[in-house]
Amino acid sequence: MTADSLAADALLDRALVEEATRKSGLIWVRGDGVATLQGRGQGAPSRALWHVWHDGAACVVGDGPGEQPLPGLTAGGSAVVTVRSKDKGGRLVSWAASVVELAPESPEWEATVSELKGKRLNARDGEAMPARWARECRVLRLRPTGTTLPLPDDDLAEAPVPTPATTRQPIPAAVPRLLFGRRKRK
Repeated sequence: MTADSLAADALLDRALVEEATRKSGLIWVRGDGVATLQGRGQGAPSRALWHVWHDGAACVVGDGPGEQPLPGLTAGGSAVVTVRSKDKGGRLVSWAASVVELAPESPEWEATVSELKGKRLNARDGEAMPARWARECRVLRLRPTGTTLPLPDDDLAEAPVPTPATTRQPIPAAVPRLLFGRRKRK
């Protein structure tokens, strides 16, 4: 391959990463870097995160009360980001990212938070949300390193992450009658 074709491939990869990530509502992020993509079960599991694409990076907010958890994402660390197709839901691209934590109320933090605030659904505190994020949350930028990763041959299915939000109790006896009605006798 010539230098021109390598440069063209890198440019196309960067465009794919940006366009796919910008259009996707969720990205799957696994902290602790590229090595975890091949060595399953190491590091934190992949998590679906809502994000915004801002200034050449996927930006996320979390790790505070009422916000999404960001396990395995540490400042200065690395991550693998997997983006799905908005149309078909299939995996489009996986890319390596460096994790940068923004200092609260810095100019870069303010610009990123204004983008995140516009995309945050069902916020409990509306206009006070940026102040709460500054006190209680982390705002991270996942900057592409320029490396796209080969898509795996298998499905990478994993057991769901344990959460206290799930309940497994028997349904009340009246529910089937309410849903399906009483059968009429002939």
